[in-house]
Amino acid sequence: MIVQRVLAVLSAALLVGAVALATLGPPRLPLGQALFMFDHDAMQGLRSAVEHVAGDWVWRIVVVPMLVRPAWLIPAGLGLICGGAALSASTRNPARRSHRRS
Repeated sequence: MIVQRVLAVLSAALLVGAVALATLGPPRLPLGQALFMFDHDAMQGLRSAVEHVAGDWVWRIVVVPMLVRPAWLIPAGLGLICGGAALSASTRNPARRSHRRS
């Protein structure tokens, strides 16, 4: 029950953040540029952390393509995934059928 609510709140926060990025930010603002505008050293720190933990290929194949996507796309996708997980984690009892014959 608590997991469902946490995922639902996280989904709502990510989707609201995505809408805020899409409407308030410059059009077609890539995630890499938004990260650079937020902190100039964040990109280098992110790259060194990813290469240290997972390897150079993860940086080139996974992270760089995400950095060229619009900034709102990543939180929107994560929000949809969290929303689906919240719906899947619901522990609601299924509707019971009546045993009476019509």
